[in-house]
Amino acid sequence: MAEHAVHPAYPVGLRLNGRRVVVVGGGQVAQRRLPALIAAGGDIVLVSPSATPSVEAMADAGEIRWERRVYADGDLADTWYALIASDDTAANDAASAEAERTRTWCVRSDNADAATAWTPATGRSEGVTVAVLTTDGQGRDPRHSAAVRDAIVEGLRDGTLAAPHHRTRTPGVALVGGGPGDPDLITVRGRRLLAEADVVIADRLGPRDLLDELPPHVEVIDAAKIPYGRYMAQEAINNALIEHAKAGKAVVRLKGGDPFVFGRGMEEAQALAAEGISCTVVPGISSSISVPGAAGIPVTHRGVAHEFTVVSGHVAPDDERSLVDWAAVARLRGTLVLLMAVDKIGAIARALMAHGKSPETPVALVQEGTTAAQRRVDATLATVAERAVAEQVRPPAVIIIGDVVAVGPAAAAPSPE
Repeated sequence: MAEHAVHPAYPVGLRLNGRRVVVVGGGQVAQRRLPALIAAGGDIVLVSPSATPSVEAMADAGEIRWERRVYADGDLADTWYALIASDDTAANDAASAEAERTRTWCVRSDNADAATAWTPATGRSEGVTVAVLTTDGQGRDPRHSAAVRDAIVEGLRDGTLAAPHHRTRTPGVALVGGGPGDPDLITVRGRRLLAEADVVIADRLGPRDLLDELPPHVEVIDAAKIPYGRYMAQEAINNALIEHAKAGKAVVRLKGGDPFVFGRGMEEAQALAAEGISCTVVPGISSSISVPGAAGIPVTHRGVAHEFTVVSGHVAPDDERSLVDWAAVARLRGTLVLLMAVDKIGAIARALMAHGKSPETPVALVQEGTTAAQRRVDATLATVAERAVAEQVRPPAVIIIGDVVAVGPAAAAPSPE
């Protein structure tokens, strides 16, 4: 009889803030587990010669340190927790052996019975983390653990603690807007469809923490589009949606924000329609309004702005591909919200000022809005390019231009009309 059938695992919550965590392997397992380790505050070192685009983005953002090489004996020195998830069995065995010698809690994705710890099926709701392990005499059953976890979390969210009704999964594709980044800001329908999916094709800007809640059998396809880095071409994404839907799978295309706000959602819907594949669109909270709100900036405010305009800034004003009438935009008196504009903000600011916008117009740059890494940098139209460089503002960031930037919770409330 297996050891865990006689002696079940002892559940415990690891406090990893500031403590060394080593992840061996930069593939799909690491992509799914790293967000939770980052959220726990671990000092994370990734040891792997390669990584998925999403994992690479975490390293580029400074969330983890990446040593681009194979595992070597001694990598687990002074380590509190290790995740062994490479495709090299010999390296995994060696890392597990080192973990045993150094008494390091170690999880293995390829051989749970050879590990000193197991990863439970986890879910979060209102500050509560639910972790479920199957430890009976029938052996470990990750799908059962995930099902129990889902029932508890759903009950916590609606206040009943009752398991959700069974929902039949229908083959097809759901284009789900995941919201601005905080996993709690996805819609209820989007979360439910995600829980029922066989395949999830996820963008880097989608709520990545939700991937950690998926059962092990769900196939996660990385469609991350790293700015100015490698990417999955739109045609390849369309083909993947079509291929898996035609195979009878329930597919979720998980996007950041809203699928139809600079998300190429209609391109995907058209490709599916051309193949006769059913497509459900689940709107999401757009970062164009939610990120300013999370930073204390209203996009409209009585007596200040009666309209707001959302513009994609991925193409510079002087680029012949630009479809934006910047002269008309500069004349608007309301709020201007720029998405995908960090790299072009200098050129955009100069164009707006050249067309009459005051150089003293307030500007705010909000990076990683609604997430734990959110930060706000304030400037004016004349100084924003310099400030963005000095403060090392990086995508994803939302840029808000207009007098609403100076309106905050501390401002005196207007009298009732």
